[in-house]
Amino acid sequence: MCRFLAYSGRAIFLDTLLIAPNASLVRQSLAAREAKTVVNGDGCGVGWYGARPEPGLYKGILPAWSDANLASLCHQVEAGLFLAHVRSATSGEVTMANCHPFASGRHLFMHNGQIGGYESIRRSIEALIPDDLYHSRRGNSDSEAMFLAAMGGSMSQDPAGAIAAMLRTCRRIQQANGVAQPLRFTAILSDGKALHAFRWSSDDHPPSLYWCQLETGIAVASEPFGDTAQLWRPVAPGTHMVVIDGKVDCRDFEVFASLAA
Repeated sequence: MCRFLAYSGRAIFLDTLLIAPNASLVRQSLAAREAKTVVNGDGCGVGWYGARPEPGLYKGILPAWSDANLASLCHQVEAGLFLAHVRSATSGEVTMANCHPFASGRHLFMHNGQIGGYESIRRSIEALIPDDLYHSRRGNSDSEAMFLAAMGGSMSQDPAGAIAAMLRTCRRIQQANGVAQPLRFTAILSDGKALHAFRWSSDDHPPSLYWCQLETGIAVASEPFGDTAQLWRPVAPGTHMVVIDGKVDCRDFEVFASLAA
């Protein structure tokens, strides 16, 4: 399983959270504590929102712990909203195109989990991507396919609804093809203003997710990092969490819960 981190709040240098803390995301790339896969060395990426309309994006296939370019960028870039990801590949080769976050317009997306049996239903899943977005498909992972499929829905008006519709269709494709493996989806989505965090799976065992109130803003992560005195709160399965203007709103994913099978 991959590890990721997202932050929303007062502008800070990226290395403040990604590199400096105890058990930081970069350290988790070498020694994750709450993942079945301890080493997440199949590439890394970071996306951030700055002065321009669309987010900045950096990806690399080196492990995060040995990527000097990532360390230099994090030391220099300051942002009030950013997403970062270290990858342990479950589908798709180890290539830059398969590294998270993925971008489309102002949206950034990253994912921890998998569509069970993806290789046997990949063609059907990719068919969910609208024609006008298919040219954006750069890699061959299930994560990117899910993101672009959801972007074809009402993402700007109703992000949770677009994600729910995509997951519902993916689950139906699994069932129609006799795929017994679960669909697991812990993910972060942002449009540059709000952070949307999702934790759901078809077998009630979604990858972990936590959030914490920092002095400067809100952090959302696969596993806690930093000072052990910080209060990290687990995000319950079947939850859609929205972070905007320093406020956290956790909502039930009733539409997701009805899909469990």
